[in-house]
Order: sequence, then structure tokens, then C-alpha cells
Amino acid sequence: MSEHVSGRPLRRSPRSLREAWMALAGLSAVFLFEMLDNSILNVALPTIGRDLHASTTVLQWVTGAYAVVFGGLLLASGAIADRFGGRRVMLIGLGLLGVASLATAFVSTAEQLVAVRVATGVAAAMTTPGTMALAFRLFDDDGLRVRAMTLISTVGLVGLAVGPPLGGFVITVAPWQILLLVNVPIAVLAVIGVRFGIAADVAAELHRDPVDFTGALLGTVTIVLTLVVPTLFVSHGAGPWVPWAGTAAAVAAAILFVLRQRMARYPLLDLELVVRPLVSSGLAFKAAAGLATAGLGYLVTLQLQLDWGWTPALAAIAMLPQVLVLVAGGVFVNPFVQRVGLHRAGWLSATAVVIGLAVYGLMGRHGYVWVAVALVLVAAGLRVVGVVAGLNVLRGLPKNRTTIGAALTDTVTQVASGAGIAVAGTILAALFTGNIATANWSAQQTAEFREAVTLAGGTLAVVAAALVAGGIVWARRGAGEETSAVSAPASAGPQ
Repeated sequence: MSEHVSGRPLRRSPRSLREAWMALAGLSAVFLFEMLDNSILNVALPTIGRDLHASTTVLQWVTGAYAVVFGGLLLASGAIADRFGGRRVMLIGLGLLGVASLATAFVSTAEQLVAVRVATGVAAAMTTPGTMALAFRLFDDDGLRVRAMTLISTVGLVGLAVGPPLGGFVITVAPWQILLLVNVPIAVLAVIGVRFGIAADVAAELHRDPVDFTGALLGTVTIVLTLVVPTLFVSHGAGPWVPWAGTAAAVAAAILFVLRQRMARYPLLDLELVVRPLVSSGLAFKAAAGLATAGLGYLVTLQLQLDWGWTPALAAIAMLPQVLVLVAGGVFVNPFVQRVGLHRAGWLSATAVVIGLAVYGLMGRHGYVWVAVALVLVAAGLRVVGVVAGLNVLRGLPKNRTTIGAALTDTVTQVASGAGIAVAGTILAALFTGNIATANWSAQQTAEFREAVTLAGGTLAVVAAALVAGGIVWARRGAGEETSAVSAPASAGPQ
């Protein structure tokens, strides 16, 4: 007998990934776009600069504009999607993505390309949070949710891995515009999969609270400033006043945002939901992973090329252990989660990330083998925590808040990644004398760099460890609450 709500039949939840193949193809295409977009474009930046006669500053904004707009609008887009429908907002975002990508064919100046990248960032903010939220909504079983999210993330990570070499090959035989036009067929595939594979939004499952536009503005300003500040520290160092002024502005905006959310009748982000054990622990694990991954990637890249003198090609090959674990490790995620459970999988994988960062900070200067061990540990931990922590955040939220929950996890990852680079860059700027990009360092500069790398790696490991420790405490509290909730009805019943 079929179930009905208001006379309308409910669509049965898929009992396997195969039953949901169309939806998963569409959602995988969305995540593929997110991972592939900037990575494939970075390779073409020198070519774009020559073709469009772009200055270094303008060229930086070709990728920077996308990242800042994307990160800044995540929370606002997630909140809107929970009110008007995640599927609907995603389809609109995919339409914008297709139009913005097609516009690349008509770009003739760097400023026009920056405008296209801004529109692409808006589209990414509208679509990316929905990937996790719609995959969560698609299934009722947590095991299937883990497998679905693992599949989607694997497709995206493959795109991240093949993006740079594919981009390098394409620009040798075709115009660079092809690299952005490839988003058009990806958007079409995503639209087909989402439109026909995922049930339409149900009005009764949405919430109708008014949108907190003031909160949305303050949240966007806070995140944009937070994402811009790390680049100021890296480019200017810790001495000038500019990065510190940006930091003060970001802190002030964050305080105003929190005050607004506490005072607003209908806040953009209900802070009471954020402090729920499953949500707070998942966010802590995601923050630790983002901090460690970005900081490690930044430090290793500088070490291989500037300290050890490796060529960019050889340095890229040296990162292969991380790439292989990220791509191939997907097959182990579900068995691991089934064996140890969601809670334990979350903190174990986050701990692996911290251990990898600590190994690099303590031993990375002593040879590539230690660098490779660190890369593998961080990648293995990230592969699991990326799925489990995000799933736990959504499990801890009401069904009509899942999209903003997914947006919050993406925002935390973006901000933590920026913080990781800012911490590493600031320590390097403070300890290294002279221009770090200069060839033929003196013995003193080499010693300064290695001391800075050790200190930066250790500092990031300590901060990440504190986040993981907090996450473990909150996760255990959440597990205790779940156990109490399950046992309460039995204890209250007749004896």
C-alpha cells in the first residue's frame, strides 16, 4: 500500500545506489564542476595573461574573484534554498553556470573574464551546498548516504586530480576558453540528473521564516573579509598595517553577525542549531581537516621547489601519493565506517589528519619519505572525514535546515583553509629574511626557512588537535543524547 500526504503519493526512498543512478550522476556532475573549475583554470593563467594583456593583480582576481564570491555567498544561498527548495535553487544555479560558461566564448578583456568568474562563483554557491543536502535527502539509510557521498566526492576528486594535466594538454592544442566552456556540458548533465532523478521540493518540508537580509549581508561581509585576509598576510607579510586592518574588520563583522543572529527573530543561521553535538563536532572535524590540508599543501609546495630546488614537474609528481589516496581511498570509506561506526570514524579520521601534519612539522625537513608519509596520512584522514563529518552535521539538523547545514560545512572548510595558509605564511614572513622567491639562498636563509616550516607545521598541528579534541567531546555528548533518546520510551513504558 502506498503512503500519501495530502492526497499525493510519496516517492519511495531508493534501496540501492543503482536505483538512484540518475540523481547521483547529476549530483556528481555538480561536485565535479566545483573540483575541476579552478584547478583546470590555474594551469592556463600565464596563457590568459598574455592573451588578454592582464596585469598580475587582475590575473590573481581571475581565480580569486570566484573563490571569494563562492565562499561569501554560501550561507545566504543555503538559507534561501531551505526556504524555497534546494532542488529549485540548484537548478537555477546550474542554469546560471551554463550561461556564465557560454559567455567565456565572448570574453575579450581580463575585466570581462573576472565578471564571468564572479557569476560562476554565484552559481557555485547556489549549487554546491545542495549536492550534500540532496544526497542526504535522497536516502533514508545512513549506510547508503555514506556510499552516495563517497561516490560523489570520488568523482570530484578525480576531476581535481586530472584537472591540471588535462588543462595543460588542452591549451597546447586549443584556445584557453575551452577550459571554461567544458562547464556547459557538465551543467547540462547535472540539470538532467537533478531534474529527473530527484523528487520536486515539497512545500510542507520547507520553512517559511522571512529571510534575514541584514544577517545575510553581515555573514557575507565576514566570510569575504576572512577569505581575503590570508592573501594579504601572504603578499604583505605580518609587518604592514593592511593585513591587520583586514583582520580587525573581519573580527568586527563576525561579532556583529553573531549579535544579529542572537537578536533577530528569524535569524539566517540559528546558533542554537550550530551548538548541537553532532553539528558542532562535525564542524570541528571539518575545520581541522581544512586547516591541516591547506597548510600542509602550502608548506610542502614551497619546500620542494624553493628549499630543495625541485622543478615544478618533479614537485607535482611528489604530490602523487596524496592524489592516489584521495582518489582510490573511496573504496575503503564505507567498509571502515561500517566497522567502527559514524562517531568513531569521524574522530579517527580527523586524528589521522593531525598526526600527518605533526609528522611533517617534526620530520619533514629530514627527507621526502617523511613528507610522503605526512601526505598519505592527511589524505587518508581527509577522505573519510570529508564524508562522515558532513553527514553528521546533516544528521544533527532538522530536515528543513539541511542545505544551510551543508553550506555551513563548506564555509567552515573554506575559512579554515584560508586560516591555515595565513598562519603558515605569517610565520614564514616573520622568520625568513629577504625575498623568499629569490634563488640561491644563503645558509642562514635556509636555516630560517626550515625553522619556519617546523614552527608552522607544529602550530597548525596543535590548533588542529585542539579542534579534534573539542569535536571528540561534542561527538560523545551527541552519542550519549542519541542513546538516551532511544532508551527513554522503553523506560517510560509499562514494566
